[in-house]
Amino acid sequence: MGYVQEARENHVKKKVEEALRSKMKQKALKECDHYASKYAECATGRTLSVVWKCRTQAKELNHCLHQYTNDAVLEEMKKVYMLQQDGKGPAAV
Repeated sequence: MGYVQEARENHVKKKVEEALRSKMKQKALKECDHYASKYAECATGRTLSVVWKCRTQAKELNHCLHQYTNDAVLEEMKKVYMLQQDGKGPAAV
């Protein structure tokens, strides 16, 4: 694959990229709901102490979220979007 073709596949409009990021975040929150619930349960009723009392839950949640929200995932979503565009016109994001 040439450099120009690869650059074209990875280039999407800013609005499309924002929509893809939003979709990526929604999926991450759905997949990590269990960890978010554990963190929220720990944080309930706390103020400053949430930082050290809920550190384990926060790390678990961040680890889970990072699996679904990173540059590699976004690039893959862009590639899929571009392939859909090439194949059948406008694609839903």
